[in-house]
Amino acid sequence: MELDIIFPDFISHISMKILITGAGGFVGQLLAEHLLNDGHTLILADIFEPPIPQAASNKSNATALRADISADASQVLSKDLDAIYIFHGIMSAGSEADFDLGYRVNLHSTLNLLEAIRKTCPGVRVIYASSTATFGQPLPALPSEATVPTPQGSYGTQKAMIEMVLNDYHRREYINAFTLRFPTISVRPGKPTQAASSWMSGIIREPLQGQESILPCPDDFEAWLCSPKTLVRNLLHALTLERNCMPPHIRQVLLPGITANVGQMLQALKEVGGEDAVKLVKREKPSPEIKAMLDSWPIRFDVSKALGLGFVADSSFKDAVQDFADSLKE
Repeated sequence: MELDIIFPDFISHISMKILITGAGGFVGQLLAEHLLNDGHTLILADIFEPPIPQAASNKSNATALRADISADASQVLSKDLDAIYIFHGIMSAGSEADFDLGYRVNLHSTLNLLEAIRKTCPGVRVIYASSTATFGQPLPALPSEATVPTPQGSYGTQKAMIEMVLNDYHRREYINAFTLRFPTISVRPGKPTQAASSWMSGIIREPLQGQESILPCPDDFEAWLCSPKTLVRNLLHALTLERNCMPPHIRQVLLPGITANVGQMLQALKEVGGEDAVKLVKREKPSPEIKAMLDSWPIRFDVSKALGLGFVADSSFKDAVQDFADSLKE
């Protein structure tokens, strides 16, 4: 999936050595493609040997590693790393379905990695993929980084615990931490994931390719969304931030998103793909567990902190749908 993304000047002029964990996933692959195109050296690590993005240039700058960091995190590290993106994890519904696996991957393997970082490459920039699932009800109208996390699922709980550890590691100057709380990313290419929010991409992705998709929510259900293009732009921007741009013990940033309801998502699908695409979306009731998780997630945020730091938001959900439709023609 090729996206036309403008790199910050800092990224364009300094070559870095960067580790991406969970590099075989969609976000890791998309970010790796753009970093390679700009001449950076990458270590791509995952539980399986991750592919080097096909559309990337400078493929020789990437090393792909099959590594279980819950057993030995040091194997993916080197003293000369400039930055680390921590993307590996078990998604929300998967963490809820398998308690042991969720904690082993999302909590304990990340703790192992952070301790190995502290010993191998102290002070390195660490950019952690967190989630708005760290929040749970009841919430103010516009939650912010100052809102106390009260997750209502195992996934959000595991993310919140790692956020606290990152704050402490940064305060102790073991790492240079930036915790980014992602909105739901849509439209994701590829196959459905174990995320409870997977349908938010599926109701666009599958119909635009002539396939049926399941919709488990009514038209008035709202979600906090971000396109892949904007996510990557913000991930790149995180490489440019000064260490002192936030207090040493508060490293969380809510990435900007847009709020769209199911009716608006289907309207965007109709405008881009036509009525035939909308007819491929089939209604289905969610399980009580998934419904409770979806209903607990906030749908609007105060992102003034992120905007003040230079992060950006999408202009509309339709643009994300159009981006995905255009990628199918390439």
